[in-house]
Amino acid sequence: MLTEETNRLVVPVVMTLAGHDPVGGAGVQADMEAIISQGCHPVSVITCLTVQDTRNVQRIDPVADYLIEQQAEAILADMPVAAFKIGLLGSVAVVEAVHRILLQAPDVPVILDPVLAAGGGQSLSSDLLLEAIREYLLPLTTLLTPNVPEAASLALAGETQDDYAFSLLDQGCEYVLLTGTHAATERVENALYADGKRQRTWLWERLPQTYHGSGCTLASACAANLAKGMDVSKAVAAAQAYTWGSLQAGRRLGRGQWIPDRFYWRQG
Repeated sequence: MLTEETNRLVVPVVMTLAGHDPVGGAGVQADMEAIISQGCHPVSVITCLTVQDTRNVQRIDPVADYLIEQQAEAILADMPVAAFKIGLLGSVAVVEAVHRILLQAPDVPVILDPVLAAGGGQSLSSDLLLEAIREYLLPLTTLLTPNVPEAASLALAGETQDDYAFSLLDQGCEYVLLTGTHAATERVENALYADGKRQRTWLWERLPQTYHGSGCTLASACAANLAKGMDVSKAVAAAQAYTWGSLQAGRRLGRGQWIPDRFYWRQG
């Protein structure tokens, strides 16, 4: 029989620090669905409030840095967080607050999805924000999950996706999973980098639609798998398969991008 103490520790806890998306396709809602689907318990810290729909983002209001820290500190004092997943940041002050939070749990893996643009094309970053991410977060990141444009924005040098990934590793990331959804290739090519080289490449059928929250889904599934104790390569492989299934089963609920079905396997 499980005791109260052992039962409390059965399900790994994953903390998502991300923005609130009113339509539920991306942000904290997407993260929580993906984390639950992988058998973990999600806890959330809201970094930004947004005005958006499935077409684009109209407004972002970052949450006050002290409220971000208080949200996280209350959870960390109460629960054994096994992984951090970071999404939309919105301001330098938010980046600095997240940095202070991560320093309180230095042994917990950090999965950073650098949300620098909305699916509809709206920029969500600035030069100052990029500099802050490089300085405060990349050196603490276990796994970075950028697409090619995001990698190019954060890299300090390079002309190819390999160059961008190596630059990000040089800035302190332990692993980089560079996703190829924005590249003009027949199939989507995702590549995992570590130790100054490309470790592994995956090819996925390119789906015909565009999706709201695909990057959130992938990063959160990676975080959940790492929280369960999987090694990075296996965690990333499993997360990609899950994300592809979620996208393939996605639905157009609004007038813009499709929303992934993160519980697709439960459909009769």
